[in-house]
Amino acid sequence: MILKRWLVGDPLKTAQAVDQRLSKTLALAIFSSNNISSVAYATEEILLVLVLAGTAAVAWSIPVSLAILFLVLVLTISYRQIIYEYPEGGGAYTVAKANLGELPSLAAAGALMISYVVTVAVSIAAGIAALTSAVPSLFVHREALGLVTILFIVIMNLRGVRESGQFFAIPTYFAIGVLGLLVVVGVVRSLYDSKPVPPAMGPGGGLEPITLFLILRSFAVGCSAVTGMEVISNGVKAFRAPESKNAATTMIWMSVILGSLFMGVSWLAYHYGILPKADETVVSQLARVTFGTGAVYYAVQIGTMILLILAANSAFAGFPHLASILARDGFMPHQMATFGDRLVFSNGIVILGFFACLLLVLFQGDTHALIPLYAIGVFMSFTISQSGMVRSWLRRKGEHWRKKLLVNGVGAFTTGVATLIIATTKFRDGSWIVLFLVPLLIMMFRGIRSHYKAVKEQITLTRDSRPPRPRHNLILIPISGVNRSVIRAVDYARSRGGDIKALLVDVNKEETALAEIQWAQWGCGVPLIVLPSPYRSILGSIMDFVEEQRQKDPDCWITVVLPEILPARWWQNILHNQRALMLKASLLFKDRVVLTDVPFHLTK
Repeated sequence: MILKRWLVGDPLKTAQAVDQRLSKTLALAIFSSNNISSVAYATEEILLVLVLAGTAAVAWSIPVSLAILFLVLVLTISYRQIIYEYPEGGGAYTVAKANLGELPSLAAAGALMISYVVTVAVSIAAGIAALTSAVPSLFVHREALGLVTILFIVIMNLRGVRESGQFFAIPTYFAIGVLGLLVVVGVVRSLYDSKPVPPAMGPGGGLEPITLFLILRSFAVGCSAVTGMEVISNGVKAFRAPESKNAATTMIWMSVILGSLFMGVSWLAYHYGILPKADETVVSQLARVTFGTGAVYYAVQIGTMILLILAANSAFAGFPHLASILARDGFMPHQMATFGDRLVFSNGIVILGFFACLLLVLFQGDTHALIPLYAIGVFMSFTISQSGMVRSWLRRKGEHWRKKLLVNGVGAFTTGVATLIIATTKFRDGSWIVLFLVPLLIMMFRGIRSHYKAVKEQITLTRDSRPPRPRHNLILIPISGVNRSVIRAVDYARSRGGDIKALLVDVNKEETALAEIQWAQWGCGVPLIVLPSPYRSILGSIMDFVEEQRQKDPDCWITVVLPEILPARWWQNILHNQRALMLKASLLFKDRVVLTDVPFHLTK
């Protein structure tokens, strides 16, 4: 408990929840770091595909980047409409549930939850890649560094939304600032620098021809630049009042920063002939060309690393909120909907951290291996949310509904096309994993909801229900001998009333005879029943007796009082048999059988 308070902080009162709401400045740092951080690798992923056709194909990076910028514009306008229409949050899941039905909404939720897990893994892996580009000797330790970083972010998020936002705001804005400096200085220099940079390979030196399929593949991986666009719409309730207005404003800030940095990096990479390298990122190469290898270069690398690492923080803002909404609807465990000590959804934060660590280990911290998993889930949710809004406008109409319908219609079409492109071009690289997992998650959601529905049906009082009539209570005390812990249990049983019997399993004639003599003196008049056990099965003999009593009197309650010795130190438990624990586990699922522990605490 002391360690928890040191790591997480003191509990917050429920009344302090309003004080934990975020200003636009803090919200931008928390919600947009995932989206803006894609600047560090989106252009690189585009070039990795195009360079397969040689240097001549790199020129296509600009048209591809412009197409992605158009997606950013469409999604910004579309999600602003969602923010105003569905201020309770939940994004694609809430929109689909209201307009498309259960199956599409669960598909959107499953896709989003997968994308959040992948976001953490990709962001951390890319951040560590930025670090190892500057310090190559750390490359072999990238997995360990990634796991430690995820653990740190989990702890910070468990401390509360406001505190984590304040902690991450300054490094986030520092990172945006140094990347902005790189783009501004680089673009200004490129306007006056007409000296061409020798290409790494000649035209036609690639392994593949320039085809439409190759360009579509580059577009598919470059779409990682628009991941994170939905996070603000999922967490509208985290903003200060007026929530929708502040969230919509933050959405514009995020998109402007993203568009400017992304197009700037793409232009500079094209202008200077930058090509991807295995041991150095594109941003690192641009920083070297622009600033040399001095302090500003390292500032850019540090800033990039910080932004990429903090991008994971956006997922820790989105995943728990989405899980809480699903839990309230019965599709996730109910405990996901409850606040922890620091007024955050602690269970969701811990679960997200666990699966992100698992994914990072499985893919060995390789950013390029994780990228194919990244965009497909996000674009599935984009398409479902935009389609849901189209259905909403057609059904509800309202003021300026045709304009809004056009925006969401374009959004549904463009993101749908992008989803198909990503699914087909990156299927063999790993997008099939997401397409396989989404149906499994839908089955899991429905299974959880079916369980809760069955529980409700079985425990709900109906009009025909009547208060239960009094029943006979048979109290059984299993003993292995006569000692202070047993007599303490007898004392407790006598205070409850009812028919009390002690049970002794005969596994040793001499010990049984001694116990009978001692019981006559200390048993307080409680009858002692000696159970035969030819095969020395204590547990089996007791279970048979309990079952016999259940069959004999179907209306009887059976209370099993267990005398249990509790050692003073935890390690001393291994020196005692676990018979009481085994008996509890066996009786727990017996109808009309109640278990009561009577602990006897040892002092040394």
